[in-house]
Parts: sequence; structure tokens; C-alpha cells
Amino acid sequence: MATDYDAPRKNEEDQSEESIEELKARRHDKNSGKVDEDEAEAAESFELPGADLSHEELAVEVKPKQEDEFTCMSCFLVHHRSQLADTKKMICRDCA
Repeated sequence: MATDYDAPRKNEEDQSEESIEELKARRHDKNSGKVDEDEAEAAESFELPGADLSHEELAVEVKPKQEDEFTCMSCFLVHHRSQLADTKKMICRDCA
């Protein structure tokens, strides 16, 4: 783009005033067609493809706690004995 160096220059105050006026004009233009929408309602009506798992059955075999496992008294997860941080409190390394 060609620049005309002979044209009168504007100082910083003039440029800032013009830019503020332009911003105000743009703000009114953008908000004029905007519709308020509740995000929670929009999220409830939006459904991902393949998200309906009501017809699916889970087949999981639950095994009892083994001799080399313990239940953490903080997070209540079953861990291997190698994860035991405190034997008195029975707390895993993650919770310690």
C-alpha cells in the first residue's frame, strides 16, 4: 500500500479519540443482533452423536480384595501393598 508522506499527520490524541469512537460504534453494532442465551439450557439440549448408552450393559467381574492389597482410609481405593505409605493409618502414597 502506498503512503502519502505529504498528507497532514494526526497526533496521538486525535488517533485515540477516533479509535474510541470507532470502538463505541462497533460495540453497538455487535450487540444489536445478539440474543441472550442460557448456557445451561443450550448444553442440555445439545447431544453428542453416539452418546446414548442406555441400551448398553456393562459386564465387569468384581474380584475380592487380595492378600497383597489394602484399602486406603483416605481415598477408599484398593491399592497394592507397594503403594502403602503409612501402615498405621493405612494411607496410600497418593494421599500421603
